[in-house]
Amino acid sequence: MKNKKLVIIVISALILIASITTFLLTKKEYEDMTYNEFVNYVEQSSVGEVTIIDDNTLYVKLKDNDKTVYKVPNPLKDGFKEYLLLQDIKVGAGSSSGLEKTFQTVGVGLLLIGVFWYIRKGSGNNKQVIVDANKNKINNNNVVNFSNVAGNEEAKDLVGDIIDFIKTPEKYSSMGARMPRGVLLYGPPGTGKTLMAKAVAGEADVPYYAVSGSDFIQMYVGVGASRIRQLFKKAKKSEKAVIFIDEIDAIGKTRAGKASASNDERDQTLNALLTEMSGFNDNEGIVVIAATNRIDTLDPALLRPGRFDRQIEIGLPDYNARRAIISLHAKNKPIHDTVDIDSIAKDTVYFSGAMLENLMNEAAIITANSNEKAIRKEHIDKAFYTVIAGAEKKDRSNITDKDRQITAYHEAGHALMTKLLLPDNIISKVTIIPSTRGAGGFSMSIPKDKMYQSKKEIVSNIKVLLAGRVAEEIIFGEDGVTTGASNDIEKASNLIKDYIVKYGMDDKFGLFNFESAGVNDMAIIDQCREEIKKAYISAKDIIEKNREYLSRIASMLIEKETIDNNDIEEICA
Repeated sequence: MKNKKLVIIVISALILIASITTFLLTKKEYEDMTYNEFVNYVEQSSVGEVTIIDDNTLYVKLKDNDKTVYKVPNPLKDGFKEYLLLQDIKVGAGSSSGLEKTFQTVGVGLLLIGVFWYIRKGSGNNKQVIVDANKNKINNNNVVNFSNVAGNEEAKDLVGDIIDFIKTPEKYSSMGARMPRGVLLYGPPGTGKTLMAKAVAGEADVPYYAVSGSDFIQMYVGVGASRIRQLFKKAKKSEKAVIFIDEIDAIGKTRAGKASASNDERDQTLNALLTEMSGFNDNEGIVVIAATNRIDTLDPALLRPGRFDRQIEIGLPDYNARRAIISLHAKNKPIHDTVDIDSIAKDTVYFSGAMLENLMNEAAIITANSNEKAIRKEHIDKAFYTVIAGAEKKDRSNITDKDRQITAYHEAGHALMTKLLLPDNIISKVTIIPSTRGAGGFSMSIPKDKMYQSKKEIVSNIKVLLAGRVAEEIIFGEDGVTTGASNDIEKASNLIKDYIVKYGMDDKFGLFNFESAGVNDMAIIDQCREEIKKAYISAKDIIEKNREYLSRIASMLIEKETIDNNDIEEICA
């Protein structure tokens, strides 16, 4: 296909160049002549030949100079041609030169070829999306298997029988079992859903066809459904294959109940997907794997048995999984003896697999920029805070002493409240150095790995978020508070909303999930504001009682700019 396109392009270019060259070489130059001048020459019997082109222009040659051709406007008078003949002038007729017509024809032809090629290229992209997804079968060096997937042991176990089913379907057919038609991988972004799908295809040694849900959504109704059918047709030719649809929520959202609110293109695409999945033979050896981080938005028809039979959560890695992921990404990097992978795994609570990979990559970049030969602990630490908050600003000359003081008390408030209410958390770093992401400073607190959060911990976290604003008010007065707490207020608002609406922990509203019931009442907003106000008053009381420690932490921050858990332990001993 690529060779054919290249031949068409080369031939078209040669024709165009040849036509332009010929036209330029044979093009005649004409001189303009007024009609009055032409009449005078006729009366003087000086005109030898007149050619009328398209009834608009006269091309005139004089008897004494037949090499120069003059252009004269045609008066379009009745009897004009007879008048010229009576003057013994040779009169010819014609249209635009054959060369010009040839040039125009070639130009139109090339234009049509270009349009045809563009259309073919556009439709070819649909096929290319599917073909390119199977490159790992062509180049065995790129095959992904479970050795490339660290952590997610439970998910590996859940897809293990699917791999075995693809390899030896007769083993399960003899027991009357049918192969799951679809597997839905769901979880936060960056946790390895795509990698898991690739690993399934790699372990089963079958073709892997990958597309994104957005590839099926087009402006024209029917295009997405056509692409779905084309994808499954391609996969069925392989007999055994893994079809991977990333971000399936782009086409699989719950369909609107009202016709006026529906999206015809998306609905048709979803219907085509449902139909194709239902059309599999039970033991055909083709499995559809989809990934999403918005499982709550998917249409129930996708989630029923017979479609995506198996739903597997790919969650954030725990300590052991983080340690395995860091070790995997450290394999091809020169690591210094000072780097403790266990310590990194403990400090990276709530990091996804993608964030851990980015952490090790940033550390390698920082090491290379420092012209050192091995990644040290300080490189990891610098990369850690680059991933979390962005790189430190180099030029801090425009920051006033007043701004530094405000930032110091704000961050001291967060650190002190964390120490008092969440003593199990490790305050790894508190800094007043602004970052490239716009933060004036930040306080980094590392919680312990837990499956759940208690009611007390949620309230404590809200107070920690509000403590920066509380510290500003205590030190600088109500009129001295700044915009620095805007992000803290946003996080605290979301947390208190979940506390009331989702977790059912509020005494007034009780055990009722307002989100699932679709209730959006002003009374809920009023209760959220009331709970935030109570948390703020409580936080203010705590900071007031420990104001001495607040000032000590702030003073150390102003002096050193960055402090850690040991410094805070020393102050609060």
